[in-house]
Amino acid sequence: MILKYEIEGGNFSKAGNASSAVKKILKQINVPPATIKRFVVALYEGEVNVVAHAWKGWICVEIEPERIYVIIKDQGPGIPDIDLAMQEGFSTASQEVREMGFGAGMGLPNMKKNADLLNISSEVGKGTVVEISIFLNKKN
Repeated sequence: MILKYEIEGGNFSKAGNASSAVKKILKQINVPPATIKRFVVALYEGEVNVVAHAWKGWICVEIEPERIYVIIKDQGPGIPDIDLAMQEGFSTASQEVREMGFGAGMGLPNMKKNADLLNISSEVGKGTVVEISIFLNKKN
């Protein structure tokens, strides 16, 4: 199953719509609640990052028997230093975004904590691509 969503940069009223829609589908196909929670946290953080930092973006979710795979692509300023951006508390969010309760610098770290695999590539002035995998049916 492939699900696609377009994300509008700066539109915080729609931030979280994609992650909410995917959450409903995952519940319908009986994905374990703990897996859904991890997935939704990672996807929501990515979705909010696009809204907060980029001009526009796209989310593609592939639900397979063994994993949930997500690609989040955006057109935006890019991330000059991914290692720095992965540090908890580091943020380039504007004051306006922070005043709305976003931009605390936990987005990428939370994505990493909740994903089984996370890959980030970025080109300054062009945009960022984030790939997330969460494996299903894995033994704890």
